Amino acid sequence: MVDVSTSPTALTALTALATRVPRAARTVVAPLTRAVTYTRWLHLLMGAVVAAVCGLVYPGLFGLRPADMLWLPVLPVLPLVAVAMVPATRLAEGLQARLLLTPGEHARHQQGHLAPRIAAAPSASWGDRGRTALWLVLRLEAGCLTALLSVQLPALTGALVSAASQGTSTVVMGVRIGGHHWWYALLAPLPLAALMALVVAAGSLMTAAATRLLGPSAAERLAALEERTERLLEHNRLARELHDSIGHALTVAVVQAGAARAAGSAEFTDRALAAIEETGRHALEDLERVLRLLREDTARGPADRPGLTDAERLLESARAAGSTLDAKVSGPLEELPGPVSREGYRILQEALTNVLRHAGPVPVAVRVDVAADTGLLRLDVRNPLPGPDQSRPGETSVGTGLGSGLRGIRERAALLGGEAEAGPYEGEWRLSVTLPADRSRAHTMA
Repeated sequence: MVDVSTSPTALTALTALATRVPRAARTVVAPLTRAVTYTRWLHLLMGAVVAAVCGLVYPGLFGLRPADMLWLPVLPVLPLVAVAMVPATRLAEGLQARLLLTPGEHARHQQGHLAPRIAAAPSASWGDRGRTALWLVLRLEAGCLTALLSVQLPALTGALVSAASQGTSTVVMGVRIGGHHWWYALLAPLPLAALMALVVAAGSLMTAAATRLLGPSAAERLAALEERTERLLEHNRLARELHDSIGHALTVAVVQAGAARAAGSAEFTDRALAAIEETGRHALEDLERVLRLLREDTARGPADRPGLTDAERLLESARAAGSTLDAKVSGPLEELPGPVSREGYRILQEALTNVLRHAGPVPVAVRVDVAADTGLLRLDVRNPLPGPDQSRPGETSVGTGLGSGLRGIRERAALLGGEAEAGPYEGEWRLSVTLPADRSRAHTMA
């Protein structure tokens, strides 16, 4: 004979059973504690409203015979199909399904964390109308069944309790509950449990059906994907602009501070601080603009972004950092298409930043030319190659052409249909960029 109290195997089995039972109980009870269970129940009951309205007209909701109850889920079918042909019906049903069938998921979608499984848009095709009609009929039938059982099953529980306590005879769902039997009280919770199980299962099935019938069509999914891609591209562009602007400001500040410390002149220090202040102010303006766009997550017009007509600001910043500039700007810059002017400004900014970062305050030759005959914008920036003693630890060699700044310049030029070349040329480091100033091509980047 085995002593259960001392047998390790028996104790392990009892412990496992003791933990399994509460886990199973939690699994059964958990759906009853979720708000989504009751919002789905409400959604199911609302599906029977049309049948109830038809029943009020004929034959009336009181004194219904079984044959009359069979007609209630059938009479509204044709009117519902007709209503489904109205495009706005799909929008209304989609919004209601989102709010009641997937309330938590709907909130997360509103915050941008999830793609919607249920569309909220008018019907755009006959396929959308057909799926909406099928959804309305399915919702009608499920609503009628749920409404019927939501009334009859609690009534059956009440009849069992009444029969157990008083011996009252009652007819529920075509079944007579009579006799004075105490064990009826043990059966009383079963109809309520069956009702809750039905509500949970029906709510899950209706959610799956809504995903299938009211879900985004292929065209809507494609449009959403294109919108997301455009948003990501816009964010990447803003991040690149922020990198260029802040990088330029920090480079000027570092160079100016180092030069002021080395010069040991109060007058030079004052000029350096003024240059740092001016460059930092422009960088803060760019930072505030980019952060505002990111917060609002909207594609604002690019009118407030600087263009090549503001190139003098960059040249003054480079001069203030100690560089000797030989700058020549020619051609009608104000007639350049907006995208070409703005991207040209950022390319020139990154070019001057690279000179200051890798070569220091050296003489720089800048040429900006808009050719009237060829319709091309040419940017040319040259500076002396740094000697071996000028290299600083941790910096990218200027001769490699592998830095993120040069890569960004090439990407900007390629997106506009132009090209960029960088490398040693006749004893100097040269950056040459050619951009088409043709409006029809440039407007595609607006």
